[in-house]
Amino acid sequence: MFWQEDNPKKPAYEVPDDVQDLVFGLRCRTLPLDHAHALSSALITALPWLSDEPRAGIHLIHVAESGNGWLRPENPENELLHLSRRTRMTLRLPRERLEDARALCGQTLDIAGHALEVRDAEPRLFTTQPVLFARHVLAERDEDEMAFLERMADEVRALNIQVRKMMAGKIHRMQFPEGEVLTRSLMLADLDVEESVRLQQHGVGGGRLHGCGLFLPHKGIKPVNPDDDNG
Repeated sequence: MFWQEDNPKKPAYEVPDDVQDLVFGLRCRTLPLDHAHALSSALITALPWLSDEPRAGIHLIHVAESGNGWLRPENPENELLHLSRRTRMTLRLPRERLEDARALCGQTLDIAGHALEVRDAEPRLFTTQPVLFARHVLAERDEDEMAFLERMADEVRALNIQVRKMMAGKIHRMQFPEGEVLTRSLMLADLDVEESVRLQQHGVGGGRLHGCGLFLPHKGIKPVNPDDDNG
């Protein structure tokens, strides 16, 4: 007689907490559309250890594309983002730095002449969604879309993540004291849960303290607009 029981079910995957997002409430009326350098500089001044923390990242502050008759501006040179009470500021941090970052609570930061009051903070574990989207990934000059995708695929595979579906958006420009920086948006789909978390932990392309290479969940492939520049 041969008798084999069904294989026991694997335990449910638990999202590791070694890197998390710390989400701050804030009070701020307006910010420059292109605020990557100003926000990074203000936060590094307030938390100098950010510069030496390779796993740290600063999400750019995002507002809705439209609402109440308002359309999100597109010209970074002279237009402003108008923030609502629901707008949040998010830092991506290793677990051991979460409490250190709470020192921001109660501070008012100067973001290129705009006052940003930092309020309470709440940690959030990463998502296990199969579709992730980075609004800004550093791009090289004279690099076409296919070359960008091939370079990103190499970086993703180096994280032991299989590239099944990947889509890039158009080029966007950020202004820094040393000159202009180019970015593209990037979406990956059909990730398994461990791959999804790993991609959020590590990111791609560098520039984490300027909002680049940081992945967020997206509901699915079809609604994604690869040309969207949300923040």
